[in-house]
Amino acid sequence: MERVAVLVMEMQRGVVGDLTKFPELVDACARHDVVPNAARLLHAARHAKIPVIHCTAAFRPDRAGSHTDNCPFIVSLLKDPAHMLEGSPAIEVLPELLGADDLESRRHHGFSPFTGTSLDMTLRSLGVSTVVALGVSLNLGIPGLALEAVNLGYRVTVVKDAVAGIPEDYARAVLKHTISLLAGRATVTELVGAWT
Repeated sequence: MERVAVLVMEMQRGVVGDLTKFPELVDACARHDVVPNAARLLHAARHAKIPVIHCTAAFRPDRAGSHTDNCPFIVSLLKDPAHMLEGSPAIEVLPELLGADDLESRRHHGFSPFTGTSLDMTLRSLGVSTVVALGVSLNLGIPGLALEAVNLGYRVTVVKDAVAGIPEDYARAVLKHTISLLAGRATVTELVGAWT
């Protein structure tokens, strides 16, 4: 029997919340109701006893465990020494998306929630064969999640109205030309209907 888990990618205060460094991404989320759509899906998942796992990112103040010079985007982010530090409010999951029994898988490097974390082991321990992905961004995080999940043998569904990227025409192109090759695509309404 298929066992599903929902993976919530980087829906953190320092990414798409009140402490963001990415106002354009926050604006894209707002225009497409990404946060309320995600909240609706997560509510339905919890009601259906589907595990919710928040895939979060953070840096240690000493940067231990993080590659800091192998990627232009990371180099740019770390010009701010306080960016997304462990223990800071910026790494917290948006409160409207966090449930009391949700799990968290944190990474300190890269863009995939699987590499260097226990996420795969957690999913396997739960008997999960299919992951439903939402969050940000369609630029890096969601494609990385989908590709790694497929490589590890999971089926993947990306929630079309609970993801965002910038610029928005590029995000739409990623959904159409990259995600469609890796994963199924569904709306919040379609998934909520299937789970209730």
